[in-house]
Amino acid sequence: MRCVIARFPFDLFKNEVEDSMKGIKPEPVTGDAVVISRRVYPVKQVGEVITRQDRRDFSSAEVVRALSKLGFTCRTAESAVPAPAPARTPLETASALLGTPAAAEERSGDSL
Repeated sequence: MRCVIARFPFDLFKNEVEDSMKGIKPEPVTGDAVVISRRVYPVKQVGEVITRQDRRDFSSAEVVRALSKLGFTCRTAESAVPAPAPARTPLETASALLGTPAAAEERSGDSL
């Protein structure tokens, strides 16, 4: 498939991308990611390998667009980050500070 990354045209094929990523250890994912052969790679790492360009020369959106068209599963940075836990209510905060009933019984038993 023909695609343009960083203003340069590339002919990419799914099997060639998979072959080029074999033996390459995935870096920790902090942004957009792509699944290749059951491994999760940062999109910028894959873009650097398949285009042989510096990561600063292209955007992750360009690589995500190309890899998605090839049939790879891509994850955006928003979907990779879990949702924050809901804030505690004042009652839940007070209960956590007081401890569980078993812990309260142990403390009262120690003072006798």
